[in-house]
Amino acid sequence: MTQRTFDSFEDFWPYYVAMHSRAATRWVHLTGTLTGLAVTAYGLALGRKRYLAALPLIGYGTAWPAHFLIEKNNPASFGHPGWSLRGDAKMIATMLAGRDAELADLAAKWLAEQPRD
Repeated sequence: MTQRTFDSFEDFWPYYVAMHSRAATRWVHLTGTLTGLAVTAYGLALGRKRYLAALPLIGYGTAWPAHFLIEKNNPASFGHPGWSLRGDAKMIATMLAGRDAELADLAAKWLAEQPRD
């Protein structure tokens, strides 16, 4: 599959959500990111800067396997790391606001509009 290119985050966002089309993938991301944040905050509160590594290790360490095992795709961060980080934050904020169904709808719409490779 060829690498997709995007002109803006707004163009990238539907693709990012589509790469997280299954609720289980989104919830694994949310859990990993929030756990990584909690461990990082705890470590920093104790004055242990090495705990900063918890966020990427726990966050990506849980999220990436979800792509391979649940979605059967590659993480969007492999080709678009900056926008993927921003997308993850937006996706998690949307979920925490109780709007996960909107993400599912956006993913389904984007996937239905794409030609099959």
